[in-house]
Amino acid sequence: MASIRFPRRGLYLITPDDGDSESLFARALDVLPHAACLQYRRKHADATQRKSEAKHLRSLCHELSICFIVNDDPVLAKEVGADGVHIGEHDGGIANARALLGPDRTVGVSCYDDVLLAQSAAGAGADYVAFGAMFPSSTKPHARRATSALFAQTQNLGVPRVAIGGITPDNALIAVAAGADLLAVIGGVFDAPDPAAAARSISTAFD
Repeated sequence: MASIRFPRRGLYLITPDDGDSESLFARALDVLPHAACLQYRRKHADATQRKSEAKHLRSLCHELSICFIVNDDPVLAKEVGADGVHIGEHDGGIANARALLGPDRTVGVSCYDDVLLAQSAAGAGADYVAFGAMFPSSTKPHARRATSALFAQTQNLGVPRVAIGGITPDNALIAVAAGADLLAVIGGVFDAPDPAAAARSISTAFD
């Protein structure tokens, strides 16, 4: 099953963790045309629902040639033929994800506010690293805060760097100007009065 390569720049959408499956699909389809990548993040669902949703979202993404990533779960990523997985500090490590998914799939890593962690992840084969929270985040209100200086300190890392946390159409340009290659967004798009307009606005920060 062919995979889509992780993008070098653009809007990196992350699914909201609420609503039923049909609502999730409709909300995603509304904003996907403005995205470079979609991550499936679902904490409050059973294994059957998560597998069904992930398979459907993968199909939607591939119809639009959009990279599809699964959050936290390399096994699920493999089962549904995802283009990759995003892992945090407690999700089994890069080597484990790579062993499950193979050399052609994307492995992204949360690096929070830690340059050394990002350097270690890139050296261990991560395809991208994520820093955050860049701004106060309603999704993770107690998350560690990352400063824009992280992007200047990692400009020679050799992999895309993702900014996450509290990103909205109003501050997207700040993160891009700091050096972020992609902007990962949940609430700034899906909780906006007009999600498609918000997604379009954030995506134009790269123009």
